[in-house]
Amino acid sequence: MSTGAIVAIIVVVIVVAAIVVVMAALNRRHRLQQKFGPEYDRAVTEHGSRREAEAELAGRERHVRELDIRPLSPSARTQYMSEWTAVQEQFVDAPQAAVTGAQTLVSAVMKDRGYPTEPYDQTVADLSVEHASTLEHFRAAHDISRNAASASTEDLRQAMIHYRALFAELLGEPAARPDAGTAGEPVTSTQPDGLPAADRPAAPADQPAAAGADTGDGTVGRAVSDPARNPTADAVTTARRQER
Repeated sequence: MSTGAIVAIIVVVIVVAAIVVVMAALNRRHRLQQKFGPEYDRAVTEHGSRREAEAELAGRERHVRELDIRPLSPSARTQYMSEWTAVQEQFVDAPQAAVTGAQTLVSAVMKDRGYPTEPYDQTVADLSVEHASTLEHFRAAHDISRNAASASTEDLRQAMIHYRALFAELLGEPAARPDAGTAGEPVTSTQPDGLPAADRPAAPADQPAAAGADTGDGTVGRAVSDPARNPTADAVTTARRQER
């Protein structure tokens, strides 16, 4: 084989290898962008380099793989739902205490799922791997909670909404129920608030069911005011008066 042919083969091999490396990098970048969403752009901005940002995000994935992340049991999910209902009902009379309760409850769910709850930066990094879509909610709620003592009622209401978004996602998909059409088929329907209908505690007999919910007698319930999501004018006014 002539020297020219050998050189040509070497050049082709180098070009092919370069193409493979570039394609692998592009595929990795696309995968990280799809998985982390806005968190990818945030990391690039913080590092000032796509390569460094991607290295960090890949490191987050490796760290989370080492954790014992697990789904909640059906009984735990039901219990947490009941506790959230109690916390949001507290908002009308004690907005600040309700936000503190929401923060504590979200932390309890994270810990039960296997996520470390401190330090804060590590918690954010771990959550970003599987819960990037609600990470900004967590950051916003955390910022308001740190200044809860001086926050307005509207700010506290926003904190509740932010905590609720992450809380709903951490609860995960509803567990299978025997009465869900086919035995063992998971229930996937959710209410407008993003929480699984299957796990929402039933409304008391003297309280109307949530909007769109089946009351069990073939009728559809009317809306129940949720002070943490959309408080009535009287609820907000009452809370603001108590602030003063």
